[in-house]
Amino acid sequence: MITKQEIAVLLEQVFDPEVPVLTVQDLGIVRDIIIVNDEVEIVISPTYSGCPAMHMIAAQIKVELLSHGIEKVKVTEQLSPAWTTDWMTESGKQKLELYGIAPPQYKLNKLPGDKEVVPCPQCKSTNTQLVSQYGSTACKALYKCNQCLEPFDYFKCH
Repeated sequence: MITKQEIAVLLEQVFDPEVPVLTVQDLGIVRDIIIVNDEVEIVISPTYSGCPAMHMIAAQIKVELLSHGIEKVKVTEQLSPAWTTDWMTESGKQKLELYGIAPPQYKLNKLPGDKEVVPCPQCKSTNTQLVSQYGSTACKALYKCNQCLEPFDYFKCH
């Protein structure tokens, strides 16, 4: 009988199709692993409602578990409570930055009108500016570094 911990390890081999350096575990989208007899259910939450990658992620989860002899696999989506970038692992945030995507930034006690400071993942400068609320995917914004002049995606806080 396989355990939840063993399945969690297998899920470390399932990567986000939109950000291929992140696993579903890095993203924190795996909400639950339910094992009843020989059936396994993986409960996942999208990074935002309507995320087109969820169908591919569900298929990849099924293929990964099937490749390890787990034949009865069900993947279900849970929308509430909504996923938050707080659920991302620190390792996942570091992987994003190394990949060239600025990880989510948090500021406690943020006041209305405060400008979000997003460091450039290439040169680390905080002299950056928002170009577009949407980057290569809807969960990212497009920024430009005023220091090294490179454009970059920023994984928005949710």
